[in-house]
Amino acid sequence: MNQEVFFGNVNGMCAEKVTMTKVLAHRGASRAHRENTVAAFLAARQLGADAVELDVRQTADSLLVVHHDARIAETGRPLTDTPFRLLPDYIPTLDEALDACEGMWVNIEIKNNENEPDFDPTDHIAELVVLALDRRNEPERWLLSSFRLATINRCRLVAPAISTAWLTVEVPEGTALSVSGFGHRALHPYWENVDEALIRECHDQGVEVNVWTCDDPEAMKRLAGWGVDGICTSVPDIAREALRTL
Repeated sequence: MNQEVFFGNVNGMCAEKVTMTKVLAHRGASRAHRENTVAAFLAARQLGADAVELDVRQTADSLLVVHHDARIAETGRPLTDTPFRLLPDYIPTLDEALDACEGMWVNIEIKNNENEPDFDPTDHIAELVVLALDRRNEPERWLLSSFRLATINRCRLVAPAISTAWLTVEVPEGTALSVSGFGHRALHPYWENVDEALIRECHDQGVEVNVWTCDDPEAMKRLAGWGVDGICTSVPDIAREALRTL
């Protein structure tokens, strides 16, 4: 299966097939800058990333913001109990983050873990994210993902034009078939649980594979040699150099 650019109309340019593993900046260039901040997203492009991966949650006043943890580090208070005006300045809104990612496609992880204080069993947050993206009218730039399968299934239902991916740690037998059956574009497994056979199985099902979070240049080369579609990394500059030397 040929590895292709995920989305083909960035900056008004037509899509072209590229036989090259893509570099996704994990929470932006998070080794060089504070993760999930505008500075990290701006740096990602400068350091050669093809895409940015970021995390989205909801505030008490229903604003979508970019933050990995369910609680604010400085206060321990859940984001869902905190209005936006009381958040630390470094936490951007989703719109601010996407503005900073201009020229790249964006993997938006919807955080909806049943063990966290902001868990939404109705998956309404998926609809809020889709509405925010619809206002931008750039469906080819987005890839929605979540560890909760029901959340991305909801995304597929309400926004079939936006690509989706299932995040996993382990990869049980039959995962590729399940991802394909639900209509998701990609599987996002933890990189140490990936081998060449899994990538081949996913590709046979028409499913792309983007691994997280690999910062080891030699492992990056090995994964790319196996045909992985994307590598999510905290060091996009190191990843770019590693892939360039293949």
